[in-house]
Amino acid sequence: MKSNKIFWALAIIVATVFGMQQLQAADGVDVKLAQSMNMQGALLLDVREPDEYSAVHATNAKLIPLGQLESRLQEIATYKDQPVVVICRSGRRSAQAVAMLKEAGYSQVSNVKGGTLAWEKEGLSVVRM
Repeated sequence: MKSNKIFWALAIIVATVFGMQQLQAADGVDVKLAQSMNMQGALLLDVREPDEYSAVHATNAKLIPLGQLESRLQEIATYKDQPVVVICRSGRRSAQAVAMLKEAGYSQVSNVKGGTLAWEKEGLSVVRM
C-alpha cells in the first residue's frame, strides 16, 4: 500500500515536470523575431549536438551543446544582461537551456519556437557544412 502511494507520487512529479517542459518548449519567440534579434546583436545560441549543427544551422548561431552548457557559461558571460535567443531542433532542448540560463542569472533569454525546423521552413538563412 505504501509503495503504491510512492509510485503515484513519483508519477505525478514526472508528469508535472514533463508538462512544464512541454509548455516551455511552446513559449518563446518565433523564428523571424529571433533572426531580427540576432541581427540587432542578440546571441543566437544553438544547443544541439555538433553533428546536428554541422548538418544545418541558422546563420550566426554559436554552438554549445546542452550537455556542455553549464560548464561553458564563461564563453557567453558577456551576454548575461543582453538578449540571448536559444535554438535547437524543435524547441525542447532550447527550453531546457533557457531554464538553465535563467537560473544562472541570464536576464534576457528566449526560446526559439519550433527551432531549426521552423527556421528552415520559414526560408531563413542557414549554413550547411
